[in-house]
Amino acid sequence: MKKTTIFILIILPIIIALVCICIGRIGISPSEVFKAIVGSEDIKGTVRITIMNVRLPRILLGLLCGAGLSVAGCSFQSFFSNPLATPDTMGVAGGASFGAALGLLLGFDMAGVQVLSFIFGAGAVLVTKLAASGRNHGPAVLVISGIMVGSLFSALVSLVKFVADAESQLPAITYWLMGSLGSAGYKNLALGAPIIVISIIVIFLLRWRMNLLSLSEDELIASGTNVKLLRTLVVICAAAMTSSVISMCGQVGWVGLIVPHMCRMIWGQDNKKLIPASISIGAAFMVVVDTVARSISAAEIPVSILTAIIGAPFFILILTSRKRNII
Repeated sequence: MKKTTIFILIILPIIIALVCICIGRIGISPSEVFKAIVGSEDIKGTVRITIMNVRLPRILLGLLCGAGLSVAGCSFQSFFSNPLATPDTMGVAGGASFGAALGLLLGFDMAGVQVLSFIFGAGAVLVTKLAASGRNHGPAVLVISGIMVGSLFSALVSLVKFVADAESQLPAITYWLMGSLGSAGYKNLALGAPIIVISIIVIFLLRWRMNLLSLSEDELIASGTNVKLLRTLVVICAAAMTSSVISMCGQVGWVGLIVPHMCRMIWGQDNKKLIPASISIGAAFMVVVDTVARSISAAEIPVSILTAIIGAPFFILILTSRKRNII
């Protein structure tokens, strides 16, 4: 990448975050944002609370979730050599959703819901991996196992919704499953952010080796790469990011599919460029979509609805395009 491109990718999420923190039902100027961040006393209390306790943690969550889902999607696409792979390919979304729904059913607080969601998301990946284990089982079997495990947990989510109280528990479970960054807080970030950040760093450091995953088994062995370790690290990090994101803000679809394809259209198939681009574009994209979701109407729109509205037409455009060999 050129230095100019690297600079743009670094500065883009920062600029988007600063702009979006000013946007909302209460208009806030950039100078007020700066004063609140540096701790100046020359600012109204309500404005300070709005910035520091409401919008800032939400912006930070959006940056983390967008980057995490985008990198997870890009990683799974490289792992399976399939551009249609998504962050929930291995059933992690179904497992994490069931864990959160179960936590809400049992009356846990948001921290408890988050922990239970992450545990079941990780468990879903483990079950998928065990189901696909075998000497002759390749990535295709892993995908099929993930679909089966995801379907199982989706059925369990439906069971939880069936037994939930229709007056209090069911609406909370349904809304959470739609995906929202409305529950963002520093406590939630403290639990989920380290997992996403560490996983992104590991994938970033492995990005040049991930290009080898598209090679045949014989070519991989000839390259001297520890194939098993590489694949294990990619799967663990991508699944951990996805599970952590879902545990904090529910199911947010399409981000892990759209953003890697957007980056691939510009920078090609090289993961050395794709991973950094996915981090930047994914973070910026998620913050913009969430800002629209919380500002476009009096009632907040679940963010997954907007990502689907944007993602489906965009992906149809990709599929029908004859000018680029994207898929």
